Amino acid sequence: MSIQSLPFRVLLYYKYVTIEDPILECEKHRELCESLGLKGRILFAHEGINGTVSGTIEATDAYIKHMHSDLRFTDMWFKVDEEDQHVFRKLFVRPKKELVTFRLEKDVNPLEKTGTYLKPKEWRKMMDDPNAVIIDARTDYEWDLGHFEGAIRPPVDSFKDFPKWVRDNLAALKDKKVMTYCTGGIRCEKFSAFLLQEGFQDVYQLHGGIVTYGKDPEVKGDKFEGMCYVFDERVSVPVNHTEQAQLVSHCVICGTPTDWYVNCANFDCHRQHFQCPDCVERTQCSCSPACQESPRHEYKEPYAQKFMAYKRVPRRNQSAAEK
Repeated sequence: MSIQSLPFRVLLYYKYVTIEDPILECEKHRELCESLGLKGRILFAHEGINGTVSGTIEATDAYIKHMHSDLRFTDMWFKVDEEDQHVFRKLFVRPKKELVTFRLEKDVNPLEKTGTYLKPKEWRKMMDDPNAVIIDARTDYEWDLGHFEGAIRPPVDSFKDFPKWVRDNLAALKDKKVMTYCTGGIRCEKFSAFLLQEGFQDVYQLHGGIVTYGKDPEVKGDKFEGMCYVFDERVSVPVNHTEQAQLVSHCVICGTPTDWYVNCANFDCHRQHFQCPDCVERTQCSCSPACQESPRHEYKEPYAQKFMAYKRVPRRNQSAAEK
């Protein structure tokens, strides 16, 4: 089956724009998405919308048309992937205080101030600048699956931890060219604005994020190492489409390169870890011998029946070469 014939699409999108009543928007939006058969996660806040959904080509076309007919979202950019089925199990539409949880003492508004946008070719060129530093604006576990060559790994597991980490560790970089990136761009809008607020002088962001960089026909994802973490059942998607593409993550059991990111099936652990398909089967998705022996294990009774239908591994787990 060619990629053009895949019957489903995944849409990734956001827009910073004033939303007067996020709760009302959620109610209307939930009704819209249910009528179209869309699944995914959509957040509304007073500062805008942040969403990712999957659905048929007809449904996603109708959704995009509907959103672009709204004056608030006429120019909203949809990043599109094609798939063979839904990549979400359910639909969640929720109001939030922030589109991405930052919890700054003094909030930043990307509509007023944000880092300079770089297109994929501009980003790739600046990567070679000796005065530039690259900061990953995602979490440590996302970096571990894949990242840009030379990018600083943030030792945080939540976006709200970035301000303290920056203040404690990055003051010496304020005179550098600071390049920031994230999955689709929404976190960098805020993160780059925060850096400017903190006194960083020359701040840039990858416009459209990693997913856009990987689709550029000229750059082809060059200098991105590993895979890109996504928050749906695919878990990982390819970025680098050059001959240098390779995995950077390895199975915690046998050391084999793998992009299978799974949660330990021991209820008292649930550690997210890399594990190859063979070891997943052999250890019953356990991250250690101790976890495999635990009586509170999803693959053991009385829990096994409940979790029998639930896949512990991502739906798509091809190697980098297959992707």
